[in-house]
Amino acid sequence: MIQKDPDQLRLGILGCGPISQIAHFDAAKKARNVELHAICDLAEDLRERMALIHQPKKVYREYAEMLADPDIDAILIGVADQFHVPLALEAVKAGKSVLVEKPLGVTIEECLELRAAANARLLVVQIGSNRRFDPGIAFAAKFVREELGTPLSFKAWYWDSIYRYTMTDNLQPIPTQSASARRPEGNPKADKRRYFILTHASHLVDTTRLLGGPIAAVRARLLERFGAYCWWIDVEFEHGGLGHLDLTIPVRGDFEEGFQIHGEFGSVQGKVYLPWFHKSSVVECFSTKDRQYRRVIGEDAYTYKTQLEGFADCILKGSTQHGANVDDGIAALRALVAIARSVESGTWVNLAQTTGAV
Repeated sequence: MIQKDPDQLRLGILGCGPISQIAHFDAAKKARNVELHAICDLAEDLRERMALIHQPKKVYREYAEMLADPDIDAILIGVADQFHVPLALEAVKAGKSVLVEKPLGVTIEECLELRAAANARLLVVQIGSNRRFDPGIAFAAKFVREELGTPLSFKAWYWDSIYRYTMTDNLQPIPTQSASARRPEGNPKADKRRYFILTHASHLVDTTRLLGGPIAAVRARLLERFGAYCWWIDVEFEHGGLGHLDLTIPVRGDFEEGFQIHGEFGSVQGKVYLPWFHKSSVVECFSTKDRQYRRVIGEDAYTYKTQLEGFADCILKGSTQHGANVDDGIAALRALVAIARSVESGTWVNLAQTTGAV
């Protein structure tokens, strides 16, 4: 039986499309400290069907009307990437904290504008980098902070599988589509280079920053063959350590996401599952202090739910957040832009100098 806290964050969810249907509506209903207060979508058929299924207290067609609701504490934005920052800005200006799906935005400049607006109003803005709430990855991050010592090297990979949708189609509910749904101009998925970086590399880069540290510069190469894309990325960290990232989509094999870390007093290795399994990563941390491997097991791995709970605790209790904040979102986007620019130039790109879009 799900036990709810007495003090709950009253959440409004913008967007009744696939990601909200697959993840956010259910997560909001199950989160211990969140109330699914309202949903909003322009598409009447989607809006009515989702209201019938998920039973929010209020239903809105117009975003401005939902933002004007004084009973709503925060907004979750689950719409197309191109709309993230403009809609988050509207929420912030209405005095609402925001959890926005990754990536934070599509240009560095718009993200900087959002940060300035949120900071001026002392509001929480977090990005849906749900890997941070995987118990194994959180365990690894704590070990790196407290026991690894001076970092030496970091490797991470994200290999999407040609067979991945066989798994996800079985795991996820069948999303309801609507001809009335609002979509960006053109087809953002047509430019696969850009789409894969924004969609998949955003996870890879955020995990890298969480576990490996702030990224100073990257040098990337891209190989396209038989419908597959392989980014081979060298990384220089601000602490002086070296890194390598491998983003390959799709591999002719199983989905695989993982990392290896070596440092002064230990090492870490991890295998990450598709989040739809709600299964903790298998992570082992070795410490020279006791010459033992350590591994977390049995923790709650419904990362969309625990991400919402962490977001709510930040707002309701002022707790220290370990979700990705607006600065993390900007830093991740700088890395994505730098990777794209490096592929074009063939040279190292300093993140601090990146501007524009992927």
